[in-house]
Parts: sequence; C-alpha cells; structure tokens
Amino acid sequence: MAHLILASSSPRRKELLQYLQQPFDIMNAEVDERISTRSPEEMVKELAWKKANTIAKQYPNSYIIGADTVVSMEDRILGKPKNGREAKNMLSLLSGNTHTVYTGTAILHESRREIFVEKVEVTFWPLSEAEIDLYIQSKEPFDKAGGYGIQGYGSLFVKEIKGDYYSVVGLPIGKVYRALRKMGYPFLNYG
Repeated sequence: MAHLILASSSPRRKELLQYLQQPFDIMNAEVDERISTRSPEEMVKELAWKKANTIAKQYPNSYIIGADTVVSMEDRILGKPKNGREAKNMLSLLSGNTHTVYTGTAILHESRREIFVEKVEVTFWPLSEAEIDLYIQSKEPFDKAGGYGIQGYGSLFVKEIKGDYYSVVGLPIGKVYRALRKMGYPFLNYG
C-alpha cells in the first residue's frame, strides 16, 4: 500500500485530509520559515515545499503533503499572532475589509511534484472592539494565520468568501485529491 504522509501538525489539516478516507501518517516538519520572497503567493509555495521536502528526504517513496497558509491585507502578510495585542491589531485591520488568504500546497512522490496555490478573497463584517476582545479571550486567534479561524468562532466575522472555503481552513482538499490521482496515488475503494 502507498504511504501517505501529512507534513503538518495542524489539527485542521489532519481533519480535512481524513475526507480522503485513506490511511495516512502525520509528521511535523520543522523548517526554517525565513523565506526569500515578500510575495504571499511565492511564500506559501516555498514553505509548503520546504515542509514536504523535509519529510520526503526521510521517506522518499511516500506521498508527502506539505501546506502553508497566510493572510494578506494592504500589502502586509499576517501570520499567526504572538500575543493579544498582535491579534487585536490584525482583527482591527481585517474589520469591515476584504483580505486575501493564500494556501500553498506541495505534494511530492519520488521525482514527481505538484505545487499549487489557492487564493481566496474573504470579507469581514465591521467588528466592534468588544467583539474582538471577546474573540481574543477564546484563545482561538493564536494558532491561525491572520488571527482567526473561519471554521470556528471566527466564522461569525465573515460576510463573504470568494473561493475554496477549505483552502481558508488550511488545505484545498478537492485539489489535493485531484493532484494525488494525477500523481498515481492508489486510492483504496475508489474506481
């Protein structure tokens, strides 16, 4: 049986990959997240590839999936907030505005690779200071790019989304499935 590995410790990516209904392992890829570009699109591609490649060196015959997500607003890349002040600044910036979520995905198997980026436009309702403070108290913003989780309490802030919802969560699972099929992954129970 082909070995499928998710090069991420993200519980959201794990949950999404379970939709494939295939066995897989999770291995956290510790990588240097310093990058050589300021473009959010190139940044997520580079980081997704670094994560997948780190694991592929140890398991060269496996199918390895790496992913990275960033939020971009007004030419600023918003990563994961380190503290409440950063989370409040990010959420205040996103309030009432449209931002872009970029998720880069790299799938490696032997000498083959599929690397792609999904770009999604997300518009927030205007947020009050009290709403932002209450959300920060939930602790949800701290492990999420842009300081919010669209699949959690952060969903209350989303007015509109243009693009793949699952990409905003952290993994464009429909595109991952198609890329794996293209690469010859032998899906169990699929025709």
